[in-house]
Amino acid sequence: MKQTIIAANWKMNLTVHEASTLVHRLNENIKTHRDIEIILAPNFVALQPLSLEIDHRKFKLAAQNAYIQDSGAYTGEVSFSMLRNLVSYCLIGHSERRIYFNETLEVVRDKVQAAIRNGIRPILCVGETSHERTNGETRRVVHDQVTTALSNLTSEEIEQVVIAYEPVWAISTFGGQVAKPDDIQKVMKLIRHSVYELYGQSAADHISILYGGSVKADTVGAYLALEDCNGALVGGASLVYKEFAGIVDRAYQVAHQ
Repeated sequence: MKQTIIAANWKMNLTVHEASTLVHRLNENIKTHRDIEIILAPNFVALQPLSLEIDHRKFKLAAQNAYIQDSGAYTGEVSFSMLRNLVSYCLIGHSERRIYFNETLEVVRDKVQAAIRNGIRPILCVGETSHERTNGETRRVVHDQVTTALSNLTSEEIEQVVIAYEPVWAISTFGGQVAKPDDIQKVMKLIRHSVYELYGQSAADHISILYGGSVKADTVGAYLALEDCNGALVGGASLVYKEFAGIVDRAYQVAHQ
C-alpha cells in the first residue's frame, strides 16, 4: 500500500525557538502511523537543531530550497550536497520560488537533478496561475512544468520524485479561491499521464501526487479521497499544531476507509 504523504511547508516563518516549540506540540498531538509519511519543511536556520530534536520514526525533514551547484563561489547559497544526511526531501519549484525569484523551467529541472544526485527526494511543485487558468492554459502549463522538470532523470531516479499540484489561484497568498475536487482530479490525472508518457505505466502508478492548495483539517479529506491524490502539501495550516494534527488524523481516516 502506497504511503500517504502529509508535508508541512512553514515558509519564512518561526524562529528556532518557535520551531522547536511547534515540533514539541506536534509530537504530543500526532500519533505514529506506519502508512502516513509526515514531512516538516522549516527554514534553513531551524533545520539543524530540529534534526536533533524530532522523532525520526514520526517525522522526516525537508528543505524549502537549495542551489543546483554542489559547491563553489555562490555567496549566500546552500547546496543539496550540504543538506545530505540532514534532510530526506526538498521542495523544488514552489510557486513562490517561480513567481518571486523567477525560477525558470530549466532551473527547476536542474534542481530536481541536483537533489537526486545527492540522495534527496525532490517534492516537485507544479501549478497554473489564475491568469493561465482563465485563458485555458492549465493543461499546457502543467504538462510543460512536469515534463521539463523530469526530463533528465533515468527510469530508476523517477521513483524518488514526489509531485505536488498546487494551483496558484487556490493558494491563500494569491487569492485563495476554493478548488473543486473534480477539477483537481482532472489535473492530477494529467500529471500522472505525463509521467506515463516519459517513463511508462509502472512509474506513473508508483509516483506520489500531493495536493497543495491551502488545505485544512475540514477540507483535506475531499482531496485525499481523489483517485490520483496521495497526500497534501500544507502551508499556513501547518503552523497551527492542532490544525496540522487534525489533517494527519483525517489522512489516516481516509486511508483506512
